[in-house]
Amino acid sequence: MAVRDLHALPKAHLHLHFTGSMRSSTLLELADKYGVHLPAALSGGEPPKLRATDERGWFRFQRLYDIARSCLRSPEDIHRLVREAAEEDVRDGSRWLEIQVDPTSYAPRLGGLIPALETIVEAVDAAVRETGLGMRIVIAANRMKHPLDARTLARLAVRYRDRGIVGFGLSNDERRGFARDFDRAFAIARDGGLLAAPHGGELSGPSSVRDCLDDLHASRLGHGVRAAEDPRLMAQLAERNVTCEVCPASNVALGVYDKLQDVPLRKLWDAGVPMALGADDPLLFGSRLAAQYGIARDTHGFTDSELAELARQSVRAAAMPDRVREEVLSDIDKWLAAG
Repeated sequence: MAVRDLHALPKAHLHLHFTGSMRSSTLLELADKYGVHLPAALSGGEPPKLRATDERGWFRFQRLYDIARSCLRSPEDIHRLVREAAEEDVRDGSRWLEIQVDPTSYAPRLGGLIPALETIVEAVDAAVRETGLGMRIVIAANRMKHPLDARTLARLAVRYRDRGIVGFGLSNDERRGFARDFDRAFAIARDGGLLAAPHGGELSGPSSVRDCLDDLHASRLGHGVRAAEDPRLMAQLAERNVTCEVCPASNVALGVYDKLQDVPLRKLWDAGVPMALGADDPLLFGSRLAAQYGIARDTHGFTDSELAELARQSVRAAAMPDRVREEVLSDIDKWLAAG
């Protein structure tokens, strides 16, 4: 029997970080343009060897990310990154992308927080026009910074809701601080009509997932895979229909699991937990969206019918207009029927 092309499977991409979406070739060009010395881990053409489950490993991951981000210095660089991320997603069958960004990280080189966000919003608008991909933005606060900074970002995200901002997240090392420190920021975002999508259940265990549910009232979870260690928690996620943005290649690259076989895709699936597969940071982890579906197929034995349902789950969890959702769901059915 012919194997259906996973690049042709319509899907939504809900977990992709801004700088981490960059092509390796683009990073090399920008580093050369600005005279930035890249360590071998970023210039060798292969994903760096990382293990972020210890403090040194996470620091190294962040350092590599910061070096890559330092190569984004002008509005033209931002536009290029977003356009190329959209092109890669279209190539992988994505029909909708919600890219995650903390604009404060780019503000120093782009004239301040508001100009940085304006540039990002304009870049997304241009990429939508040029590629046809549905694309929106999730503003992410950094849990390593003060919760007051997160409140400022939440208010800004709400103010730009009509300009393509659909969600509010919380990223960086979840082992630092407490989710409840950011509850006010998430309340501002939710009251302003944004979905809550904090990171949890990656570097920390099930307790971090519970904190995101109880303190931040998450409707989606960045990662969430460690919920598989607690059957009652998985049942809660399934009952509340909270989607976990699962990034298999990233989980292994960061040392959350030793092997792709260890990522609990099947366990979460069997418990009825909705999932949206994501690439997280392709620049650092070496694979994009369609490859995550390939992992589900080749490593975890997901059938094409199950892969189609995974794609549907990603679409149902996306902050897309209903007419777009219905169209993409119909096209998933066509992909399955054409096999």
